[in-house]
Amino acid sequence: MTGPHPAVAACRRQVRAALSEAGMGAGRTVLIAVSGGADSLALAAAVAFEAPKLRITTVAIVVDHQLQAGSGEVALRATEQCRDLGVDHAQVRTVEVAATGDGPEAAARWERYAALADAAASYGASAVLLGHTRDDQAETVLLALARGSGPRAVTGMAPVAFGLETQSRSSAAARPTGGGTRPVGDLVWLRPLLDVTRAQTHAACAALRLEPWHDPHNGDPRYLRVRVRRALTDLEDDIGPGVVAGLARTADLIREDLTFLDDWAAQRADELGATSWPVDALSALPTPLRTRVWRELLRRAGAPSASVGKVHIDAVDALVTRWHGQQPIHVPGGLQVRRDAGLIEVEARRVQ
Repeated sequence: MTGPHPAVAACRRQVRAALSEAGMGAGRTVLIAVSGGADSLALAAAVAFEAPKLRITTVAIVVDHQLQAGSGEVALRATEQCRDLGVDHAQVRTVEVAATGDGPEAAARWERYAALADAAASYGASAVLLGHTRDDQAETVLLALARGSGPRAVTGMAPVAFGLETQSRSSAAARPTGGGTRPVGDLVWLRPLLDVTRAQTHAACAALRLEPWHDPHNGDPRYLRVRVRRALTDLEDDIGPGVVAGLARTADLIREDLTFLDDWAAQRADELGATSWPVDALSALPTPLRTRVWRELLRRAGAPSASVGKVHIDAVDALVTRWHGQQPIHVPGGLQVRRDAGLIEVEARRVQ
């Protein structure tokens, strides 16, 4: 008797380990984020196979961003395949994606995460499983390196995130539930497939006779993620195979040390407070710690972490270290940071 296809087995193995390590067991409900693409369908198939052994209830959520013609049909087809796989519940959640200064990809991402968090709350889910692969991780790391976003960004996506926060639109026209950062409590976000390649998810779908949707945006060079993907392919061709694995491994190697430093910075941010910080207290911090404190303070004020780069950190740090009366510094999330009377203050950006 032969076992499952190696790609199917790899996906199941990673999902089984992720559920076990996160403490998901009998009586729990987990939510699977499904787009209809190969990665998320392979994830849904693996969860549908492993969850019943643990007596876990499964829910597949397909977020329809309404950004392409026929997106509703694609979403419905994805839910049908999830039900055929044995997922207990499958539902489409429709969102409105408004243009923001951070770009359409970022706006869609924030709305998607908000919809997933809302769905998790409505189903009483303890975890949300996301279908990011090793290739996605490598692309994230490469983009972070190109932007000079700092060591934390180079760690890429965490396999497990607790109490992940979602961002609503950063413009004045925020979601009805409110703008800024919205915590989602003890919800666990899992990425079981970070050690699985994109080729393996496609192979798994083929072996299981699933019909993944091929997003036409994945070939459109107007999107940054498409250009990064092509650049990574060129690197693999020019340098040799192993670039994707190497970038993903780099993320793993530095994550533990940076987590310690970030925890230390978070403690200093707690001491500094919310939106007004003494210049003297900031200047007393060692530079490597202060830059991390800046990132944490800006995140708490509502700046999207993924959009805050070294250029922003350097500019706000200059308000402390190289003060010469400069104008307020604009940072992502519709915020500005200024120095006044020995204090650094962050506030909503003023519209001229």
